[in-house]
Amino acid sequence: MKVTSAEFIKSALLPKDFPRDGRPELAFAGRSNVGKSTLLNKLLNRRGLAKTSKTPGKTRTINFFSVNERFYFVDLPGYGFAKVPKDLKATWGDMITAYLKEREPLRLVAHLIDARHPPTPNDHELLELLDDAEVPTLLLATKIDKLKKSQRKASVETIRRDFELDEDALILPVSSETGEGIKELWQVLEENV
Repeated sequence: MKVTSAEFIKSALLPKDFPRDGRPELAFAGRSNVGKSTLLNKLLNRRGLAKTSKTPGKTRTINFFSVNERFYFVDLPGYGFAKVPKDLKATWGDMITAYLKEREPLRLVAHLIDARHPPTPNDHELLELLDDAEVPTLLLATKIDKLKKSQRKASVETIRRDFELDEDALILPVSSETGEGIKELWQVLEENV
């Protein structure tokens, strides 16, 4: 897809603050520092549009980005080892759960898993939540460039086995650094808007 316009629209904590124009939404979810914001920047070809940090937990709200004035990319706060107070973590969990279960314009969630590590218990919880909410989900094995070519297939198979997925379930390896998998990711995203 050719991105002709991409802009940050708003940050929101509560459903009353979400955009109300009914445009389709494609959300990006995963643990802290898995590369959600970096991937958004790569997809949109805009450095720094989605704020990134080496410190886990930089994204603390649900952030909406308009793409070609047709649909939204939604950057969800990370879960896991973010260095934030426990009550804020609980608020994030409630906020993300409400968004995933109740948001009508939500068309797809890209669930990012760091290819260098097996899925965490939190990754399993998110996948169960998405399954319960009946939200179409695409698994992305991020940071694939950090692995040797000989390790990549094994990493994807580890994710497949860990989640007990069928052989035909799509797990897309991607790299925001090298652009690997970005074209294929855009193909899936376009099918859902």
